[in-house]
Amino acid sequence: MRKFDLELAVGIFMIAGMLCLAYLTIKLGQLEVLGDKGYEVQAVFSNSGGLKTGSSVVIAGVEVGRVKKVILDDYQARVTMSIPLEVKIQEDAIASIKTKGLIGEKYVEISPGGLDENLEPGGVIRDTQPPIDIEQLISKYVFGTVSDK
Repeated sequence: MRKFDLELAVGIFMIAGMLCLAYLTIKLGQLEVLGDKGYEVQAVFSNSGGLKTGSSVVIAGVEVGRVKKVILDDYQARVTMSIPLEVKIQEDAIASIKTKGLIGEKYVEISPGGLDENLEPGGVIRDTQPPIDIEQLISKYVFGTVSDK
């Protein structure tokens, strides 16, 4: 009887530990298990610059969404983003790919526009800016091809 109680306690402890591990994995990995409560918008960039699925989408320095997928479409990068329903994006918003720090991770920054019309779910942000290529800038500086224009 005593051995059974000990095995039962260890079993319950192991199950509780696995449930805690699963919860932390989902929360820290910022995974969506039951589906997201938002809508998708897309943006087409000439260069994604290493942007990955799961990267942040930021408006005014506040994280508001995630990058769902990055695919090659007609030799351009089509980025699909998931945005919460309460966040509205104007039709003339500008999407740009930025870097956290000097060599940090990439994220999408959306600069709000001035129009009253909002982008519909599944809409495309037309005005985009690709990331700045640090290696290209350094090589231009080293070889003296940087102009003051």
